[in-house]
This record gives sequence, C-alpha cells and structure tokens, in this order.
Amino acid sequence: ANAADTVLSYAVGDPEYLGRFHYTPDGRHLNFTRHEASLQQFLQLLLNEAEADRPRAALAAQGLPVHLCIPGFAQAHAMPLLPPAIMPRMWICNRAEVAAHNDELENIACVAAGRRRFTLFPPEAIGDLYMGPFELTPGGTPISMVHVSAPDLTRYPRYANAAKLAQVAEMEPGDVLYIPYQWYHHVAALDPVNILVNYWWDAARQDLGSPWDALLHGVIALRELPPDQRRAWKAVFDHYVFLANGDPGEHLTPEMRGILARSDPAATARLKQDLINNLGEDGSKSGPFA
Repeated sequence: ANAADTVLSYAVGDPEYLGRFHYTPDGRHLNFTRHEASLQQFLQLLLNEAEADRPRAALAAQGLPVHLCIPGFAQAHAMPLLPPAIMPRMWICNRAEVAAHNDELENIACVAAGRRRFTLFPPEAIGDLYMGPFELTPGGTPISMVHVSAPDLTRYPRYANAAKLAQVAEMEPGDVLYIPYQWYHHVAALDPVNILVNYWWDAARQDLGSPWDALLHGVIALRELPPDQRRAWKAVFDHYVFLANGDPGEHLTPEMRGILARSDPAATARLKQDLINNLGEDGSKSGPFA
C-alpha cells in the first residue's frame, strides 16, 4: 500500500531458459527482454505468473532504489550494521538465476521473502569461471558463462577447480549474508515469489578513482605488448601498485617520495590531471610527467 508510482524496469525471460538470465545459445544477444511498470503492476504480474497453468516466464525487478519505490521503508526497517546514509535496494523475482558475477562493493543481502541459494567464489577463481564479454552484459558487469546450477564440464572443464572453492548459503526469510568486496556470487531464487533487500557500500576513499577504469586502460596499454614487456610491467605493477615488496618509497626521505607517499585528495587530483595530459588527444604514448 506504500508503493509509489515510480516506473521501474524489469526483465522477462522465456520459459525455455529455465529462469537463467544469460545469453542466447549463439551468444549474440541477451536471452531476456526489458519492460517498464510500476511496482504494484509488477507485483501483480508476478502473482499472475505464479498462478499460471503453463510454463512460467522468469520475471525479475533488480536493484530497485527502495526510497523511490517504497517511501519510508528504510526508516521502518533500519539496518543496524551500517550508517543510515547507505540506502537499501530491493530485488523481486520468481524462480530465476543470476549468473556468477562480482561487484566493486561490499554487500549485505537480506532475504525478506522466498528462498535463495547463494554460491560464492573468491576473486582468485576468476580464471576458472569462464567470464563473458565486457560489452554485452545483463547488468553492467561481466558474468560467468557457466550455469552454476548445471555446469557443463565438457565445455568448461576448469570450472571444477572453482567449484572446489565455492561456498554455498541456502537462505530463508530473515537470513542475512555478507558478500566480501569483489567476491563472485551466483544467485538462485527458488520460490514463486522472492524478495531480497541489499546494502552496497565501498570502504575505500572515494577520490581515488575507479580500479575498473584502470583495468580498462591496462587492457589497452599492456595486454598486446610483447611477452617480455608484459612480464616487465607485471613486475613494476607488483612493486608499485600491489606492494609485493613492501613500501616502494620506504628508503626515500619524505621530501623525495612524491607520488610514492600516501596521497591526499589534492595530490590525487593533481595526478589525475597529469594522467589526462599524458594520454593526449590521440591516446598515444607519453612518458611519466611529460
């Protein structure tokens, strides 16, 4: 009764795909369509589908900003583990599956209705999850090509290694799950009506920029270098970025450390401007601080 008239986007999957929001068999398209409705209209669709005497389509309204769709929900159902500024999102669906993917955020997921099965994999499992394309994705981040609920080990044999690392949580209403930063998770909703409320947040400094953008630039600048050059740059990144050898500026005086010192917002802004200048309008190579 508190639902606002805000228009939301929802996905519809054909029954032949067994509730899996993924790709068509040829991999050229997503295997679902998107539509719009109010929350009340979508809930009525969900109830109609649950009562239908035929194979059921998969319906999913994902990542709904609760403060827009159900005003007052966050205040009435406060999350005591997080600051009030972290607003919840709601995920409503029937029997449906979301392929394994990861988020650049920490996540607390709370089951409000129905049952869900979460299958989690650590970030190190990426090589055995057979990730899909960057460009065409169901929700903006690459997904695994493996159907975790029914894996094809002939086509994706290395998934057996990922399965050994998997942690599975069978959740019912009232259960809460913490998903660490960048952990891959496959989600299967198991009942005709399922509702989940989640809270995303990022504990890192917000002025540092996006690691995803750094990855995309790395794909452009590093991936097609000769093998010896890639090995050299891997050693450099391990040293300066991932601190494999400890603090790379420890042997320098504070006055000499420059960008090797822990950055402040002003220094970060200057370095970002240096990067913009170095890239140049044509994206050509340029030396450091040219």
